[in-house]
Amino acid sequence: MNYKDLFDKFNGLQILVIGDVMLDAYVMGKVNRISPEAPVPIVSLENEDARIGGAGNVALNLLALGAKPIICGVIGEDSSGDKLLNLFEKNGISTDGLVKSMVRKTTVKTRVISNKQQLLRIDSESTFSLLESEEIKLNNTIQNIINQGIDGIIFEDYNKGVLTDSVIQNTIKIAKEKDIPTAVDPKKENFLSYKGVSLFKPNLKELKEGLNLNFDFNSNKDLFEKGIEVLEEKLQNEISFVTLSENGVFIKNQTEKYYVPAHMRSISDVSGAGDTVIAVATLCLISGASTKQIAEISNLAGGLVCEKSGVVSISKNDLLKEVSELLS
Repeated sequence: MNYKDLFDKFNGLQILVIGDVMLDAYVMGKVNRISPEAPVPIVSLENEDARIGGAGNVALNLLALGAKPIICGVIGEDSSGDKLLNLFEKNGISTDGLVKSMVRKTTVKTRVISNKQQLLRIDSESTFSLLESEEIKLNNTIQNIINQGIDGIIFEDYNKGVLTDSVIQNTIKIAKEKDIPTAVDPKKENFLSYKGVSLFKPNLKELKEGLNLNFDFNSNKDLFEKGIEVLEEKLQNEISFVTLSENGVFIKNQTEKYYVPAHMRSISDVSGAGDTVIAVATLCLISGASTKQIAEISNLAGGLVCEKSGVVSISKNDLLKEVSELLS
């Protein structure tokens, strides 16, 4: 299969993205003086912006690659939740999986920026686990969407309390019964809850935290690979895919393993790179790419978005061009 044929297979794939959706808010202005009230800069407000963040950024990347994402999570009965719904709808992303909560806030991360530098971030969020009634509602919503027919599921975990053991395990059980591939971008809290998934994608820091390991990757790859073995014993996952920052990526299935080095880049911003990698890896997996191809293409995708400032979605054409030039 050539790369264009592979990328064409992404078109129209219906992917359910389950996880912590959030609103990224930006307050931008100039700083010309320090406050007389406290030693802090005074920001003269010039512009405000709101964008889709968290698990929603995975959905945006899937959309940019030609897939049809369905976003699934919990938002509050508040103005921020309404704003997030409007942004999803404006971008053509299905919100059939979003559940509203009377007791949780919609997660909002507000960044105060001046002269292209972040001065401050203010987080407004609820991080406690879903109430039992909310779990039941979310589980029913997920089952209804799966029953309508989807091609894959991505769990996007930011430790905000939406991905509980019940939600995770119920979803994986249904997916296995229907032979639907599942992929995970994990965090520490529920690291070992994703038993039986198709593809598990932590970064190196998350792997160390999730398995309570302490080692230097560059001087002790043996301990790193032993950690992968421990992970696979506990999760019984099909593919382990670890992003290694400047060291590229590592991928392993039951019979093969590969280290794929990073390409030389002019790095501008690493924000959102993990969202791009899980989106690309999942579409490659569903579309029949080899294990090595999943790693190589996702590695290039993560590097491409790091060249852009801010959280941005991958360009399908740019990725295909780079993949065709560097991997052929």
